[in-house]
Amino acid sequence: MTLTPSSFDDSLFAADDSLLKKGSEDVPEKIIGAVLFACAFVSVATTFGIVWIIFQETLGFFQEVSLAQFFLDTRWTPLFAEPHFGIWPLLNGTFLTSAIAMAVAVPLGLSSAIYLSEYAQPKVAAVLRPAVELLGGIPTVVYGYFALLFVTPVLRHLFPLEIFNALSAGLMMGIMITPTVGSISLDAIQSVPRSLREGSYALGITKLETIFKVVLPAALSGIMASIILGVSRAVGETMTVLIAAGSQPRLTVNFMESVATLTAFMAEISGGDSPRGSLSFKTLYAVGAVLFVITLSLNMASFWISSRFKEKYD
Repeated sequence: MTLTPSSFDDSLFAADDSLLKKGSEDVPEKIIGAVLFACAFVSVATTFGIVWIIFQETLGFFQEVSLAQFFLDTRWTPLFAEPHFGIWPLLNGTFLTSAIAMAVAVPLGLSSAIYLSEYAQPKVAAVLRPAVELLGGIPTVVYGYFALLFVTPVLRHLFPLEIFNALSAGLMMGIMITPTVGSISLDAIQSVPRSLREGSYALGITKLETIFKVVLPAALSGIMASIILGVSRAVGETMTVLIAAGSQPRLTVNFMESVATLTAFMAEISGGDSPRGSLSFKTLYAVGAVLFVITLSLNMASFWISSRFKEKYD
């Protein structure tokens, strides 16, 4: 091939045009990358800002209240004339209502996930799954008042419950968390390869045995993640327990009594008349720090359990 001066010049201009075009295309890409980075940075900075404020105020709280008073005392009366700052009654109420909630949410959520994945017809599943997930869109204050005005009167015919009690709050929290557990478990079960089921059927194993011996173990990482996420949501729930469980910090396992949770106390203080900078106001941040540590630990446990079981069954 013979290159003439004109063709050589044309090729140079074409190369220059392609470089200019490529440079002009890189500008929007860089702008989009910068915008996305800014969004990610705002999210991370907000998280660190929240953590910084919480623990800064918590440090001020522990300058006036010793760790022994906070972790060894069994009474929580920070607003009384003779204050006590034992965190255990609030932790007790939080774990008691969360345990009741998970006792409801895990069987219901997992059973609904198994049915929708293995037994329901596609048309039925297409209707039922959005209907179940709709429960997650109901405001929590509605659950709280429903527990107080309907569930508690019904249960009082069976148990000598107080007006505000842990049982009603826990039951409604369980119904509220069921879509979370069920939806994530359903995704985990549906991600199990069809070949595992068919191999099990080829060996003569029944459908029910296949579900419990093949499908569920293979989907265990996702199921465990859904349960831990459900626990995190139960621990962090505010309005349902504030309305239905009451605000009596007690160190008890009696679900018929009124209890106070970490979040309920925080809502009570934040809506009260405690002056900013006072010791009673700083208790809000101390309790928030405990709640933050608990939810962070649950999230880390969820990640570790999911990774462990995923490696085991992959």
